[in-house]
Amino acid sequence: MRIIIAGAGEVGTHLAKMLSNENHEIILIDPEESRLKPIDSSLDVLTHEGSATSVKLLQESLRKKTDLFIAVTHSEDTNITSSILAKRFGALKTIARIDNIDYLETSTLEFFKSIGIDSLIYPELIAAREVLGLLHETGASDFMEFSGGKLAMYVQKLDEKAPIINKTLQEISVSHKTDKYRAVAIKRDGRTIIPRGNEQFQLGDLVYVISTHGGIDEMMKTSGKENFQAKSIMVLGGSRIGKHVALYLQKTCEVKLIDSDIKKCEDLAEILDNTLIINGDGRNVDLLEQEGIKKIDAFVAVTGNSETNILSCLLAKKMGVKKTIAEVENMEYINLAENTGIDTIINKKISAASRIFRHTSNPNVTQVKYMTGTDAEVLEFNVPANSKITKGTLRSIDFPQDAIVGGGTRDGEPFIATGDTILKANDKVVVFTLPAAYEELSKYFI
Repeated sequence: MRIIIAGAGEVGTHLAKMLSNENHEIILIDPEESRLKPIDSSLDVLTHEGSATSVKLLQESLRKKTDLFIAVTHSEDTNITSSILAKRFGALKTIARIDNIDYLETSTLEFFKSIGIDSLIYPELIAAREVLGLLHETGASDFMEFSGGKLAMYVQKLDEKAPIINKTLQEISVSHKTDKYRAVAIKRDGRTIIPRGNEQFQLGDLVYVISTHGGIDEMMKTSGKENFQAKSIMVLGGSRIGKHVALYLQKTCEVKLIDSDIKKCEDLAEILDNTLIINGDGRNVDLLEQEGIKKIDAFVAVTGNSETNILSCLLAKKMGVKKTIAEVENMEYINLAENTGIDTIINKKISAASRIFRHTSNPNVTQVKYMTGTDAEVLEFNVPANSKITKGTLRSIDFPQDAIVGGGTRDGEPFIATGDTILKANDKVVVFTLPAAYEELSKYFI
């Protein structure tokens, strides 16, 4: 595909990195030369210095057939205007990043389509929804549903309580009922491993598991985890993410929100009528104790500062909070934060990039999630008739070594895949893959 990205900020740069690995032709536009220089020197990407709303620049860039135009600058107005222009100049599909939640109303989406914008992306809302999902599945470090919730991926960190430490997958399959869930990957010491039968689980492993709804309880037992109901939540940071999380949770939970900006607190108090708004520093131990942190079920740190989010979550964990979630936008800090004891790391640019990425992949891909802290991705495919994936058992078709089918649904019924599974046309399947296998993997679903 030929793809133009407007905006070399965090989301645009991350997208360019992801897409440049997929053999697409990428053009990146930004008015700041200082943002484009490091990309020029490190990625196979063509860069243009200039405004994304420049008619001359867009006409020049869109002279060749362009499959996708993605506007992810920090200016909502620039994104909307440039996407409209790009569509007029021939882009087949356009995506614009926005900051206004009202634009996501169904009637408004139809209006934007009528003027040339095919899809709208709101990174903070995507991240907020991830937080809400994690607060529902409190026993997981990360979580994603497939096929309307009939299948889900759970990420769990193995601690001393995990009964599977030092056991292989083969041993576990004998001692536990594993027909309703399957470990598809392990992250260990910064590496991501596709496990085989003789792979032994170790303390500190992050394990990626695909499970049916019926397999959740047994899966939790094997990992030594448990889901609990989070009824009292403390949110640090009145950011867009923090505001959306509190707005939703205040309907059913006791919510406290802390922010150091008095003006922001006053504004939030007008919107969050059932949330206790506290003006203060979330790294202040005395303040946290005063606000009853020892009785809090979950602590969510979503300030604009990664260091503050990490430190405050560590404090909360030390003070007995069961579930901690930190927004970490600095990519260099993600592995560090994961190894400090924080339960879950979220990153809005990775979340947004995953949502956009599905527009660029195999047409039979229905969902994509890039895994925070790894280059790996989880994809849901529709299985086409007569595709290579249907030509035998998964064991016999020479499936890529760096990819694994976790499970799927057939006629609406979920199943967990094994080496003896034969996939059929119209199945929906969930595949975990490392970057090295993606190109080869796509050939199995065409």
